[in-house]
Amino acid sequence: MMECIALTGISENVMKELKNHILRTIEIRSPPNFFAALRLNAGDYVFLTHTSAQDVTGGTIGVVARVLKHQISTHRVLNSNEMFYEEREMTMARIQLDPKSITRVRNVECNDIRKVARVVIDETSCYEAR
Repeated sequence: MMECIALTGISENVMKELKNHILRTIEIRSPPNFFAALRLNAGDYVFLTHTSAQDVTGGTIGVVARVLKHQISTHRVLNSNEMFYEEREMTMARIQLDPKSITRVRNVECNDIRKVARVVIDETSCYEAR
């Protein structure tokens, strides 16, 4: 068993690529996952699932991956014409991952929307996951 931060609501396409060890870097923009990503460091393990945070329960399947690199960046977008000037900023986290295996949640430690999602996962080999 291992406790780790959970990134939830990840798209099915991203999850498929993680399971096949194709995808290595993901961009996190959703607020709950962004605040969770802020707590990750290189070497940490993270649980990723397509299930929303409120629906994660014991038995939820996902991918456990080790964080290789972690980067926070801010992009500024400027729009203007003769009538107005608009400036927006978007902050996102880029996380390079090394997918380890498909696993399932044993217990949910926290899935409160105001806090970082944390789960206890089974250390499962790819042959045992169902």
